[in-house]
Amino acid sequence: MKKILIASDHAGFNLKEKIKSYLSGKGIGFRDLGTYSRESCDYPVYAYELAANISNGKYKKGILICKSGIGNSIVANRLPGVRAALCDNVRIARLSRQHNDSNVLVLGSGFVKPELAKRIISTWMNTGFLGGRHLRRVKLINQIDKKIRSGLK
Repeated sequence: MKKILIASDHAGFNLKEKIKSYLSGKGIGFRDLGTYSRESCDYPVYAYELAANISNGKYKKGILICKSGIGNSIVANRLPGVRAALCDNVRIARLSRQHNDSNVLVLGSGFVKPELAKRIISTWMNTGFLGGRHLRRVKLINQIDKKIRSGLK
């Protein structure tokens, strides 16, 4: 299994460190893109770097963490091919994979505590995309993205 990416801002740093221990314990390889401390930083820098690596195909999946998860979601979803899902429960994590083929899991450290984060991550990583009518919709998302990027309305 190829490594997954993980990144956070200062508000997500503590949760990220706990998630890294969890991933290591499960034998899941990861690459930490930062931040590496609780010192104040700007989440868009980390969200963009992770999402760019997903968008260009270097990595297939990533996990982003900030206080609410909203900012990271906004940044990550601006890049083509990135389907970032902000998940605060196991059911949403499962549906984000089954229906949307999400490739970036976003967690809000202010809303998801470590034990719940572990359950969300386990579900998200072990749930497959259902395809079928959901594939048609993911393809439509990609078509809309191409139209936007080409300047067409």
